Amino acid sequence: MATTGTGAAVASTTTKRKPVFVKVEQLKPGTSGHTLTVKVVDANTVVPVNRKARPASRPSQPSRIVECLIGDETGCILFTARNDQVDLMKPGATVIVRNSRIDMFKGTMRLGVDKWGRIEATEPAPFTVKEDNNLSLVEYELINVGDQ
Repeated sequence: MATTGTGAAVASTTTKRKPVFVKVEQLKPGTSGHTLTVKVVDANTVVPVNRKARPASRPSQPSRIVECLIGDETGCILFTARNDQVDLMKPGATVIVRNSRIDMFKGTMRLGVDKWGRIEATEPAPFTVKEDNNLSLVEYELINVGDQ
């Protein structure tokens, strides 16, 4: 069955939303889509875990993982940087983290950016990081509320 028509695609004019920047103290477990301006306080390389060998047709490259303590004037949180993100996360650097999400690891919050997010270097920010409000030190417990 053939259809008749011009076949021209209709271009939709979507306007991009302005990013809503949040502060570290506003982060909650299980949330995503956060955009923050933060400073990198510390960066520690995580020892890679050996994986199963892949076939020779698809050799795997070793992944670089660094846990960084990042924060702003309201608090700090651990950030897991992977592969190309590691190069931007140097202590003292100021970065903009876009479309990040909160991952739970052993009951604590970690900030992460997947393939849909982005990390950008920016000019140094005038604030000092509040290190005594570390959200990654707060331990959460999942409680199932059932009908009684």
